[in-house]
Amino acid sequence: MKIVLGSASPRRSELLSQLGFEFRILKADCSEEFDETQTPEEIVLSIAKEKAEALQREVNQDELLICADTIVYLDKEVIGKPIDEKDAVSLLHKISAQKHDVYTGVIIRYQGITHSFSVKTSVYFRQLTSNEIEHYVSHFKPLDKAGSYGIQDWIGLIGVEKIEGSYTNVMGLPTQELFLELQKFMA
Repeated sequence: MKIVLGSASPRRSELLSQLGFEFRILKADCSEEFDETQTPEEIVLSIAKEKAEALQREVNQDELLICADTIVYLDKEVIGKPIDEKDAVSLLHKISAQKHDVYTGVIIRYQGITHSFSVKTSVYFRQLTSNEIEHYVSHFKPLDKAGSYGIQDWIGLIGVEKIEGSYTNVMGLPTQELFLELQKFMA
């Protein structure tokens, strides 16, 4: 089966490769705006669906399309990607010593059939120092990451106390759930 990953995320690409799939990449140019009255699950699924619809014309009939969106959710607020380094520092202070939830919505389309699902993972950070946060932001450039961090990066290694749920979901692609969904298309 030919696969198209509708994402420019290097982490999603790496994870899909680690599952053993070959694929090509397309990047969806669409707004990631959302209705603030939606639940976190509805937000990630609606944005993933918007990405899939934006790419549908570029996908061949014999190709399966995978699109995803990930958000960090803290105290009923979506913590998106930072706009600059100052914002990244501020967002990391906000999630320091807190539990937050990471939601990823995934849309899979193949020959007119669409499957969708969302996954939630809870992440617990210890109290981070200002020096740790500033070191991370200046050396690891987390401006392309929801919540201003990558769990696989230095800050995740030194700051995450525990997680409840899928580790790869926090990276942006819940691989175990995705693999099970893809098997439905391969049957």
